[in-house]
Amino acid sequence: MTTDKQRVVSSGYDQVADAYLDRFGVSAVRQKWLERLIGRLPVTGAKVLDLGCGAGVPVARELVALGHAVVGVDGSRQQIARARQNLPDAVFVEADMCSAVFEAGSFDAVGAFYSITHVPAAQQRRLIADIATWLKPGGILVASFGAGPAGEWTGDWLGTTMFFGHAGEAETLKSLADAGLRVLDSSVETQDNEDAAFLWIEAVRHRDLP
Repeated sequence: MTTDKQRVVSSGYDQVADAYLDRFGVSAVRQKWLERLIGRLPVTGAKVLDLGCGAGVPVARELVALGHAVVGVDGSRQQIARARQNLPDAVFVEADMCSAVFEAGSFDAVGAFYSITHVPAAQQRRLIADIATWLKPGGILVASFGAGPAGEWTGDWLGTTMFFGHAGEAETLKSLADAGLRVLDSSVETQDNEDAAFLWIEAVRHRDLP
C-alpha cells in the first residue's frame, strides 16, 4: 500500500525531475562512492540494482557503459520516463522501493544513492533486510543514509514538497548488521554540492544470512 509520505516523494520528483538533475547531477562525493561500487564488481557482466535511480544519470549510465546489467527502481513516473529515454539498454521499474519484489540472490550489487533518505524511518530496517535478501552471497551494497539526529521532515525543497527520513546512524548500522550485511567502510561526509551530510556505507552480504 502506498503511504502519504511515499506519494509526497513520488509526486515531488515528478515535479522537479529536470530541476533535480540540473541542481544535483554532479557530485564528487557520489562519484567517489560510485567508484567504490564499481571497484567491487567484475570487469563486466554484473547485475546491479539501482534503488532510487532517478533519470538514470549518472549511476546507471556509468554502470551500463561498463557492460553491467542494470535494473533501476524509482517511484517517480517522470524520472522513470527520463531514465528509459536516457538508457534504453537498462531495465527501469516504476515502483516504491519498499514495495519492490525481487527473487532472493538476484543481484551482484545494490546501489542506493540519496534515496533511502526518502523512506520513513520506521520502514528503513525492513528495506535493508530486503536488500540483503536480494543480494547474492558476497554481494555488495553501497548506499547513503541520513546523518545526525534521527527524525523525519516534510517541507519545501526545490520548489516542491518533499519528505526525508532518518533512523539514526547507530540504528542504521545495527539494521545492516542484523540483516547479514557486514560493513566494510562507513563515513559521514558533507556534500560538495549542498549544505548536507550523509552516512555512506559499503557493505557485503554474508554467505549465510542470519
